[in-house]
Amino acid sequence: MITFIAALLTVGAVLYTLLIRAEDLPEEASAAPMEALESRRAQIYESLRDLQFEYRTGKLSEADYQMTKLELQKELARVLARIDELGGVGSEAPRQVEKTPPVPAAGAAVRCPHCGADFDRPMKFCGECGKPLAGGKAE
Repeated sequence: MITFIAALLTVGAVLYTLLIRAEDLPEEASAAPMEALESRRAQIYESLRDLQFEYRTGKLSEADYQMTKLELQKELARVLARIDELGGVGSEAPRQVEKTPPVPAAGAAVRCPHCGADFDRPMKFCGECGKPLAGGKAE
């Protein structure tokens, strides 16, 4: 009798764990395709680094290293091509950033107390001797 009850409880526990209703499952986070691709790209780069480390430590033979490396590089090429199709990183022309030189304020000349070099703007470190200036402010 006890064996029958134990078997019945075991079957009930197994059925309870195997019969999961769809409404009981958590909703999948709908990540943007670009985020998934960027994540996969990072994983592939990490795998390539790990592969190279294992090869250098002697855990992989030359043939295994080359074969696995080639597979990862092919997958990386597919991921990068898909990122380019979606307009991701590297698909845009690089933006030209115009840098305007800073205009020195009147009387903003700085003299290094260590070597005596003169500069037209306040700096944190001397451009000649490399020693710190007084807080990067004019003296």
